[in-house]
Amino acid sequence: MSLYFFLNIASLSIPLLYSFEKRMYFIKWWKQVFLAILITATVFIIWDVIFTQQGVWGFNESYLLGIDIINLPIEEWLFFICIPYASIFTHYALKYFFPTIGFNRKTTTWLSIALMLLLSIVVISNTEKAYTFYNYSLLILILGYAVFTQHKELQSFYITFLVILIPFFIVNGILTGSFIEGEVVWYNNDENLGIRIGTIPIEDIGYAFNMLFMSILLIEKFKKTAPSRANS
Repeated sequence: MSLYFFLNIASLSIPLLYSFEKRMYFIKWWKQVFLAILITATVFIIWDVIFTQQGVWGFNESYLLGIDIINLPIEEWLFFICIPYASIFTHYALKYFFPTIGFNRKTTTWLSIALMLLLSIVVISNTEKAYTFYNYSLLILILGYAVFTQHKELQSFYITFLVILIPFFIVNGILTGSFIEGEVVWYNNDENLGIRIGTIPIEDIGYAFNMLFMSILLIEKFKKTAPSRANS
C-alpha cells in the first residue's frame, strides 16, 4: 500500500464511521454531500491536471501505487474525495455540537473584506506565479460571493476551518516531506511565494479553504432543494 493511499483512507475512515452516529446522523445528507464533493472535485482535478502538466507541482512515484488516470495518480483522485469528506464532516459536527460557533455577521464581513484586500495585493504583485495567482484569485471570488450573499455558513466556517487545519497540517505535512525522506507531492517554488509553514506552501491553506468552502456552499444549496423528509 502506498503512503499517499494510506493517508487518504486513514483520513476518511473515522469521519465516515461517525457519520452513522445516531444523534447527528450526518449520513442522511450523503447525496447532497457527495454530489457537492464530486462537482468541486471536477473543478480541482481539471486544475490539477493542467498544473501537473505545466510542472507547477508533481508526485514522487516512490510513494504511489503506480496507477495513473489522465496523468494523475489514483491517490490524487482519492484525495479530492477523502479529504473533503473528512473536513466537511468536521465542520458540520462542530456546528452540531456547538451551535453558536462562529463570528457574527459584521465581524465576518469585515474580516472577509480585509482578507480580500490583502489577497488582492498578493495577486497583483505575483501575476507570474501560477499557484499563487490562480489560487488566491479564486479565494477572492469565493469570499466575495459569500460576503455579497451574506452566506451564514462563512460565519462558522472561519472557526471550524481553524480546527480542520490541525489534521490538515499533519496530513499535508507528511505529503510535502515532513517526517519522511523526500516528499510525496513536490512544488515548483518558481510558481508560488516560496513561503512554507514547515514543509507546506502557504498557498495550500487557501487551496484547502477554496475546496472545502466551495463544497459547503453547494451542500447548503442542495439541502434547500432536498425532500422535506430529509430535513426532519
